[in-house]
Amino acid sequence: MDDRKVLLVIEDDLGLQKQLKWTFECYQVIIAGNKTEAIAALRRYMPSVVTLDLGLPPDPANASVGLEILIDILKLAPTTKVIVVTGNDDRENAVFAVAMGAYDFYQKPIDGDVLNLIIKRAFQLSELEKEHLKLQQKTNEPLVGIIASCEKMQELGRKIEKIAPTKVSALLLGESGTGKELFAKAIHGLSDRKEKPFVAVNCAAIPENLLESELFGYEKGAFTGASQQTKGKIEYANKGTFFLDEIGDLSLSLQSKLLRFLQERTIERIGGRQEIAIDVRIICATHQNLEILIKEGKFRSDLYYRISEITFNIPPLREREGDALTIAAVFLRRFSELNNKKIKSFTKEGQ
Repeated sequence: MDDRKVLLVIEDDLGLQKQLKWTFECYQVIIAGNKTEAIAALRRYMPSVVTLDLGLPPDPANASVGLEILIDILKLAPTTKVIVVTGNDDRENAVFAVAMGAYDFYQKPIDGDVLNLIIKRAFQLSELEKEHLKLQQKTNEPLVGIIASCEKMQELGRKIEKIAPTKVSALLLGESGTGKELFAKAIHGLSDRKEKPFVAVNCAAIPENLLESELFGYEKGAFTGASQQTKGKIEYANKGTFFLDEIGDLSLSLQSKLLRFLQERTIERIGGRQEIAIDVRIICATHQNLEILIKEGKFRSDLYYRISEITFNIPPLREREGDALTIAAVFLRRFSELNNKKIKSFTKEGQ
């Protein structure tokens, strides 16, 4: 296993490829001669630093292909340091590339010592940024389970941090698999209820005829098979956080009972007459458009306003630039540590 740092060199000139590979022998140099090879190598090796020649085929006389690759790299791996290497007569495009987000630029002819210094500084900065991210995660453990690097998710995390210490009800919107429960747990973990229970119920996973007893509990003898008094999930969440997932699947009759609970903050077990005071923070989530359901008469507008004091829209992975690569890298590292392996990149088949 090669333990050297990976340096991706995007260069189509065969002579320069050999020169750069020899010059930077202290790194594991990966060569790419065109856009297709460059993106494939980026996905496979996830390098911290890339050198990019702007003049590449099929238009080596201009910078169009190189700038396209730069845009793709910044989307797929926004933390990667890109060093643009260009000719003496193309300084304008080099400066433009830096303005787009490249780390630095260097003009040919190649001076190995100078370029080596720039690359070394880029690796050092990348390591510092990684250490800073680790420190942030350690000081903010409730958000550790959320793997993200794109600006959309970072902004969402900052909003979560602001509202978590309050008592407002939160509604999390997003497609299935976007991590709504993780964000609910993050809100709970950053609140003053973090030492109390976090109880979750998925409305879509429990048959309607059982969901009421699951939520509110029941008294002994309330119905056939009720052989003992049983607390509901809301009661178990007392003093903590109650997370109601897929609330868009809740029937209208249960919506009415949930609304009454939110208004009165008391429940009655099925078959019981005693009102039980409950102190919980409510967080709800759904992949459905509740405003459309309200128009169709399938969801109560008064309940909607109760549960959506603040609303978060969680973007799907396809809209999170660079996060697919970040998540893949995290899972690769976890797998390697779990199995005592030193795997630093994906195979071509795994890209």
